[in-house]
This record gives sequence, C-alpha cells and structure tokens, in this order.
Amino acid sequence: MRRKSNKTKTIFENVTVVDAGAKGKTIGKAPDGRVIFLNNTVPGDVVDVQTTKKRKAYFEGTATKFHTLSDKRVTPVCQHFGTCGGCKWQDMGYDHQLFYKQKEVENNLIRIGHLELPEITPILGSKKQYFYRNKMEFSFSDSRWLSLEEINSDAEIKDRNALGFHIPGMWDKILDIEKCHLQEDPSNAIRLETKDFALKNDMSFFNPRNQHGLLRTMMIRTTSTGEIMVLVQFFENDKTKRELLLSHLQLKFPEITALLYVINAKQNDTIYDQEIICFAGRDHIFEEMEGLKFKINAKSFYQTNSDQAFELYKITRDFAGLTGNELVYDLYTGTGTIAQFVAKKAKKVVGIEAVPEAIEDAKANAVFNKIENTSFFAGDMKNIFNEEFIRENGTPDIIITDPPRDGMHKDVVAQILAISPQKVVYVSCNSATQARDLELMKDDYKITKTQAVDMFPQTHHVENVVLLEKR
Repeated sequence: MRRKSNKTKTIFENVTVVDAGAKGKTIGKAPDGRVIFLNNTVPGDVVDVQTTKKRKAYFEGTATKFHTLSDKRVTPVCQHFGTCGGCKWQDMGYDHQLFYKQKEVENNLIRIGHLELPEITPILGSKKQYFYRNKMEFSFSDSRWLSLEEINSDAEIKDRNALGFHIPGMWDKILDIEKCHLQEDPSNAIRLETKDFALKNDMSFFNPRNQHGLLRTMMIRTTSTGEIMVLVQFFENDKTKRELLLSHLQLKFPEITALLYVINAKQNDTIYDQEIICFAGRDHIFEEMEGLKFKINAKSFYQTNSDQAFELYKITRDFAGLTGNELVYDLYTGTGTIAQFVAKKAKKVVGIEAVPEAIEDAKANAVFNKIENTSFFAGDMKNIFNEEFIRENGTPDIIITDPPRDGMHKDVVAQILAISPQKVVYVSCNSATQARDLELMKDDYKITKTQAVDMFPQTHHVENVVLLEKR
C-alpha cells in the first residue's frame, strides 16, 4: 500500500475494506494503522482512497478507484443510489446487511457496556426489503441538486424545480426523485402528479434561503389496511392555487383517505406547532395490528415499518413473559402501541410519555379498542417517573422501556434500579446508548435474552430488544 500526499489531500492505494461501521460507513486501515471511514464501498472491496478529513485517531475518505469488487456486492435497484442518502447499503446483499447489523449490536453491548451476553438469537430480517415504509416526507425546491453531467454541460438548465429528498448534509439542496423504492404505490404516483400539476399551473416551489415560494413539503402516510394520508405544506397563503392543487389530487386519487394541508410561513418546516387543516376526507387514518386499531393523525408517531413493528412488539411481549397478573410500566410509550399490544396479557399497563398529544392519542386509541386496563400520563420522564408516581400507580412487576436514540436519562435508570422490578424489557433503536444504560444496571440485572430486529433494510439502522432479569 503506497501513500501519496500533498498539502490538501492524502491518497492511500490498495486499501482493503474490512468491515462496516456505525452510521453506514465502511472501514479500511491506513498504513499507520489508523482507521479510514469510507462512504462508498462494501466490505471486501480493494480501493484507492482520497481522504476528506484527517483526525488524530482516524481518517474519512472516498474510494476513487476500485481494484477488486467485493463478492458481497449487489446491483442497486434505485437510479438515485449514491446521490440520495436514504439507502446507503443498497449495494450490499441483504444477508450481509443483516450480518453487519447484528455484529454492531453485539460489539456495542460488549465493548461499550462490558456486558455478559447469553447465546445470541439471530437477527430477525424483514420479509420486505423494499417498499416497507408507511411514512415519507418530501421537500419542494426551486434550486434542485444538479448532477456532475449537468454542471459540466454547456446546455442551459431551465428546470430547477424538485420534489424529493435533501442531499445529505445540505439543508438547501433537494434531489428530485423519479422513483423511490421505500413506500408502496400510489406514493410515487401521488408525488409525481403533484409536481407535474404544480409546474403546469405555474405554482412556485420553495426557496429556503430566500424564504419564498408556494409549495414547501409533502408528507404521505399509508397503512396496511390501505388507507392513505397526504399532507401538503404551503409557505404562501394563496387560496386559489392551494384549492386548485388539492382538488386535483382529490379527483385524481379518490383513494386518499385524509387530504390535509398546513400554511407555514415560519423559518423551519416542522409541523408540530402548526394547525393541520382537513381539506377532504378524515383528519386521520387507522392502522391495524392483531385486531387493535390505532388512530394516526398528521403529528402522530408510529413505527415507520408496520410489518416489522408487529414482529418487534411480539418479541417484546414474549420477552416480558406475562401471565395476566403483572402490573407493567411502559416507559416512553408514545401513542401507547406497545402498552395496548401487551395489555390483554397483563393485569394493568401504565404508559408514560413526554409528548402530551401522543398521550391523548394513546387514551383515545384505548377507548376505541375497548381496553380498560391501561393508564397514560404525560410528562418529562426523569421528572414524572418518581417515588410519588410509584405510590399512586403501584410498583411495577415488569418495566418495558423504548427510549429515543439518546437512550434513558441516568435518573430514569436510577429509578428503575430503585424500584427493582423482576424484569426489564429494553427496546432500543440505538444499541450504543442501550449498552451505556445497561452497564449501569449490570450489577443488579443479568441479560437473559437479546434479539436484534431489522426495521430498515438497505440502511445501517437496527433495533434491539434485551430482557433483563434480577440477579
């Protein structure tokens, strides 16, 4: 391996890519032993690397020449692969994706948490490897991302409008998407028709730098029962053009269950502080799971892979080992999906969540599903989950916790240890923070089961469920 360098860049030749790491990066080694994090290779490739960042302990780089292609490679199905950052592992065979996801979970639990693990249950793969997402968000832009061919061309580029995804790391550049392989039809048809109709009717696309334009974002949600929600976010309040577009979508796609809009003139495009207005149909859609119905509105959180969420919740319930006599606490309950899913096998389930709107959804869903043994409370977990709360609601036999990517606050971990339930089922979308939390609990609890679940094929993301039992 030779190294060439000048003041601006370093090139390493014949680097063997040996592993896949966090955040979808792959890993090679520099001649001095430092790690090189790569963004466009597959383990097994042999490449020349041009570095883009140099740090004390590692480099970041891009492969500029491929000497040997890995036998783990497959041909990406999406024409946007490599530019769009949504499916970074689409060039890696699915079995290999699962291998590296499971390896990451095990490494995090052992290296970060210094934990003793039982025999590892193989990762549960997804039956659907494409078209598995039930929610997609697209952005309008009047200054779309240009390809190198377009930039180097002498031709005048007249069409700069886009409806698609942000280029990774660039808040103001949108890649125009022709076909996305993440959400089932009619998602692609609705998006393409919206763009086409807007262009034909002289509707302006948003410019985030200058803060002008009519059309801002579009969200499409689907359910396993065939219901569809479409929400269009407008920056400008042009009633005529707004109603023209929405009426067209209503006519063209009568299968849309909830056709909604937002008028948002603030700096950012988050909708959580905005009024959602129903143009046609309902203001919500319903998802169904094991006979339970869940009402989903535009602001609701719901697992974005419905099929695998069902598998994840079954594993969680199985790990809990409920007999019908247990008081269960469901921490970070969201809209109460796990709580209601396990309720029929528990004496009572108490759910806690920071977002008040999510708790209102949870309560409404429980009433709708005629579930009478659940209670839901809104509040910051580290504040509400205290001794007074335990006195009022009872000491749990089992705690299920499904925190956000940052994991649990140390005060929450301390409270779980103080309560000392017989079992804790920890569901995580980030095994690194899960491992950190579990290390704090390892003197009191042993891990008796661990199960990784792939919710997001073609990406590096992976969920993991761990069962802790009192020592």
